[in-house]
Amino acid sequence: MAKQQLQRELSSRHVQLIAIGGAIGTGLFLGAGQTIHLTGPSILLTYIIIGFMLFMFMRGLGEILVANTGFKSFADVTAHYLGPFAGFVTGWTYWLSWVITGMAEVTAVAKYVSYWFPEIPNWITALFCVLFLMFLNLLSAKLFGELEFWFAIIKVVTIIALIVIGIVMILFAFKTPFGHASLSNIYKHGFFSDGLNGFMMSFQMATFSFVGIELIGVTAGETKDPKTIIPKAINSVPLRILVFYVGALAVIMSIIPWTQINPDDSPFVKLFALIGIPFAAGIINFVVLTAAASSCNSGIFSNSRMLFGLSKKEQAPPIFENTNKNGVPNIGIIVSSALLFIAAFLNYVIPNSTLVFTYVTTLSTVLFIIVWMLITLAYIKYHHDNPESHKKAQYKLPGGKYMGYIILVFFLIIFALLFVNQETRVGIYITPIWFIILILMYLRYKKVTKNN
Repeated sequence: MAKQQLQRELSSRHVQLIAIGGAIGTGLFLGAGQTIHLTGPSILLTYIIIGFMLFMFMRGLGEILVANTGFKSFADVTAHYLGPFAGFVTGWTYWLSWVITGMAEVTAVAKYVSYWFPEIPNWITALFCVLFLMFLNLLSAKLFGELEFWFAIIKVVTIIALIVIGIVMILFAFKTPFGHASLSNIYKHGFFSDGLNGFMMSFQMATFSFVGIELIGVTAGETKDPKTIIPKAINSVPLRILVFYVGALAVIMSIIPWTQINPDDSPFVKLFALIGIPFAAGIINFVVLTAAASSCNSGIFSNSRMLFGLSKKEQAPPIFENTNKNGVPNIGIIVSSALLFIAAFLNYVIPNSTLVFTYVTTLSTVLFIIVWMLITLAYIKYHHDNPESHKKAQYKLPGGKYMGYIILVFFLIIFALLFVNQETRVGIYITPIWFIILILMYLRYKKVTKNN
């Protein structure tokens, strides 16, 4: 095993589709039923609000990465502007976030496989999925980009097909067991299912839908032309949100009244089953399965790069700096994947995979919000230290540090909302344990570095 640099093998189409794939994950396909049940048609407004704020967030991160192509990931950004401890917390917390998210994605894969093979226990499917994805990630970064490209294409084509077919059904008032397909189904049963309370509660699961949107900030060290490719990928975020989230869910609720949507099932599968095309539901089930596998695959990729970067800064064991002959951090991949076996264990202990999904997404959302807040604070510090650079920058966050403060307040509001719901509150109670561990780890690495 040799200590090498990461290879810049990701082209524009790779990063573009990685960005799209990161924004279309299990939270949309598997979690849409739960969010619609919680808040009714107002979920469309939820996605628009979160989508806009995360687009602004990504503009800020993009501004920094384009201004300094020496940054390999946003952990480097927080370390540079907020200090080494902030970089340490960002890197390790992001790593744990993706380990937990990977558990959710593996759980979703198991749920979708059981559609065809109900006799296979969920834990066996989860175990096989982890082993397969670990093998794929041990190959080159270019192959990872290629796989994510095609995974994303499958998701994009499917959602566009759903929207087109849905529009035709609406135009011809297609008759379903629930009545005729019509835009009026969106609002005639009320816009909020549970008033303002339900609307506010939808933000947790909806926020999880966007987990992975920051993945562009991890690919920076392996992108061929970051100054051109990163802005292009980030600027496509608003259109993706309008089409893939708002468009798809509006079509679904026009055909299936939101009062008839089961929170435990995917409305995507249900809608295609209504069309009457043979195997339609099976095809959609395959698509959402690839969406979950794709998201987990991205998590393993980003985790190994985070461990690689932390090791470079002597904030993780030096073994994580090792790369194989293909230039990928193989030890980081193996360790991060091995921890996903916990998902297989959870599926063995808790047969109800939807319950497992809810628990792990809650903790993951809490950790991702913390990472996003640290990145936002780093941007505010960057703008404060470099006001002239911000003015001259060709690619920048509109409003600069003032928009940064608005984004930070938004993240704090979402964080506060997690306290209200009993299920999401559990994730916040567990979080301090992680930060105690982080402080102890940091003090140890600081002592080792000082002695060396």
